Amino acid sequence: MNNKKEAFRAALPYTLPVFTGFTVLGIAYGILMDSKGISIVWTFLSSTFIYAGSMQFVAVALLGTGFDPIYAILMTLMVNARHLFYGISMLGKLKGTGKLKPYLIFCLSDETFSILVSTEPPNGVDRKWFMFFVALLDHLYWIMGSVVGGLIGSVISFNTKGIDFVLTALFVVILVNQWKSTSNHLPAIIGIISAIACRLIFGATHFIIPSMLMILFFVSTLKMPIEMRKNS
Repeated sequence: MNNKKEAFRAALPYTLPVFTGFTVLGIAYGILMDSKGISIVWTFLSSTFIYAGSMQFVAVALLGTGFDPIYAILMTLMVNARHLFYGISMLGKLKGTGKLKPYLIFCLSDETFSILVSTEPPNGVDRKWFMFFVALLDHLYWIMGSVVGGLIGSVISFNTKGIDFVLTALFVVILVNQWKSTSNHLPAIIGIISAIACRLIFGATHFIIPSMLMILFFVSTLKMPIEMRKNS
C-alpha cells in the first residue's frame, strides 16, 4: 500500500501540466457534445471508454452526419495511426507491468506517452505503479473536463462556432514548447516537412498515415545524427 501511495505522490506533479490542458480541452469537448444535443451521459461514457482526444472531436462530426462504420474505422485509423508507433516504442517500458499492462496500453495518449518516455520514477518508487498513476490521473483529468464541459453547455447557451479548433491550438503550443526546450530541432523539422509534403501530395483527408510512415522512415534513417545532436 505504501508503494502505491509513494508512486501516486511521485506521479502527480508530472501530470499537473496535463491537468491544465485536458481540463480546457475536455470542457471544449463537453460543450461541443452538448451543442449537438448529445447527453452528458454519452459524454462521460465516451471519455471513459473511448478516451481518444482528437478522435472524440472527430466523432462528434461523424455522429452529426449519420453513422457509417467503414468510414468511421478508416477515419479512426488515420487520426490515431501515430499510436502504432507509440506502442512499438513502449514495448520495453511496459515489460514487467503485469496486470496493469492492458490499462497502460489503453491510456497511452499523446501526453501520457510524453511523460512515460521522458521520465523515470524517483529512487525507491515502484516503476509500474508510477506509470499506472500517470496514466490514471491523465485519464481522470480528461473525464472530469468533459463532464464539466457538458454541464456548462447544458446550463449556459452561447455560440460554439470554432470551439473544436482548441485541439489544433493545443498541438501548436506543444510544438512551440518542445522547440524551445531543446536545441535539437531535427525531429520536429522532419515532422513538419513530412506533414506538409504529404498534405500537398495526398490531400487533406488522406495525408496522416503517409506522413507517419515518412516520419518513421526518416527518423529511423537519421537515428544516428539525431542521437549525436541530442548528446552534443
